[in-house]
Amino acid sequence: MKKIILLLLCFPMLIANAQKLIGGSNIIKMNLASLAARNYHFTYERHIFKSISFSISYRTMSKGPIPFQAQFEEAINSNEINFSKFEIGNTAITPELRIYLSLGKMKGFYLAPYMRFATFDLSAPIKYTSNLGSKEAVFNGKVTSTSGGLMIGYQFQLLKKLVLDFQIIGAHYGTSKGDLDFAATLNNFEQQSLRDNINKIEAEPFRFTSTVTGNGAQIKTDGPWAGIRGLNLGLGLRF
Repeated sequence: MKKIILLLLCFPMLIANAQKLIGGSNIIKMNLASLAARNYHFTYERHIFKSISFSISYRTMSKGPIPFQAQFEEAINSNEINFSKFEIGNTAITPELRIYLSLGKMKGFYLAPYMRFATFDLSAPIKYTSNLGSKEAVFNGKVTSTSGGLMIGYQFQLLKKLVLDFQIIGAHYGTSKGDLDFAATLNNFEQQSLRDNINKIEAEPFRFTSTVTGNGAQIKTDGPWAGIRGLNLGLGLRF
């Protein structure tokens, strides 16, 4: 009997604590759709005031073959790049302010202005001709970008602790710059062949500045940066 009375006395406290856990101000999410492109994308969201929350996400993709290679080849019109051996990896940090239009606490339709800081790790094989035939100069380096944008989405409260974040559509725009290097001993004929092939690469609106010497070559890039976000599903735990 004493145990039953003690349980009844504690029951309101247990309910209150459960409600705090269920209706908490924090959500940790994993983006499911990005897994198809070797991306691991995690987000932490925190309620800060009425219908407003702040979130920050981290995305990483291990270096490997280009996802969606056909679209990449269309963007960079070049027969001088060996896309079958092109490798890319990336990391990105995205802080975001969410404004929920339904005035709910981290649920319903939202508008999310955000910033994205990304780094891309590249290995780009560029063909050139030597006295012995065709060769490839593998340029290694990084391209960094900083951009701002706006996302539209809807966050569902599925179960007591489970949420589904449907990122409908978003876009960002900013700037980028990069450095790629290739080290090798090149004779005059090889230098001119590599220089000519680099100059043939068309990747508007990016700008290329290249230097080719007897010790190798360097490519510097800069230009605008744009991207699309959307049709992503984030599964999260609320606490």
